[in-house]
Amino acid sequence: MTNISELSEKDLGYAGLVEEVKIGEDEMVFVRECRDPKSVTILIRGGSEHVVNEAERAVEDAIGVVCAAVKCGRILAGAGAPEVEAAKRLREYAVSVGGREQLAIEAFADALEAIPRALAENAGMDPIDVLVELRSAHEKGPEYGYDVLTGRITDAYSAGLVTPLSVKTQAISSATEAAVMILRIDDIIAASKLEKGGQGESPPQGMPEGMF
Repeated sequence: MTNISELSEKDLGYAGLVEEVKIGEDEMVFVRECRDPKSVTILIRGGSEHVVNEAERAVEDAIGVVCAAVKCGRILAGAGAPEVEAAKRLREYAVSVGGREQLAIEAFADALEAIPRALAENAGMDPIDVLVELRSAHEKGPEYGYDVLTGRITDAYSAGLVTPLSVKTQAISSATEAAVMILRIDDIIAASKLEKGGQGESPPQGMPEGMF
């Protein structure tokens, strides 16, 4: 507002407490107990700049995930549960396909299990043991995942380990597109090498062209 006389009651808000607090070497004004606040401020503190940066990144990621969940309106069990269940279903489907396609489907299933494998490795656990336990648990239901805080296989929904559906589908879709692009480039390079190798070759002596 350029002129205080133009202010009206509808332009004003309400706060239960407004105070100035000194934090470290900075003085900050805190407006608390607001009615229906449209925005809030999160104050992050840490012992070093690196710690603060890591905390800020974690908070931003958490807020982004919450926003995605609200916009999408759907969530999945987290902790690697969707990947293990999808890999299980793919292997079952691969058997019905057979042939070389079966190998490709099984390889895709193995790639999906890289997520729970990474969770186990980051937690300092044996990824093979964790995957075996997860596969066994998924014979009971699709919601079982690996809780890195407890080091156990648990019901992800009951433990509050969830992820937005849109985030999971986007991650798998992007990874698949990247893999397909690499395979296409590899095919082009392999084909160009074959073409170069076939140029200038002549048929063996005593054998007509087109007969070898």
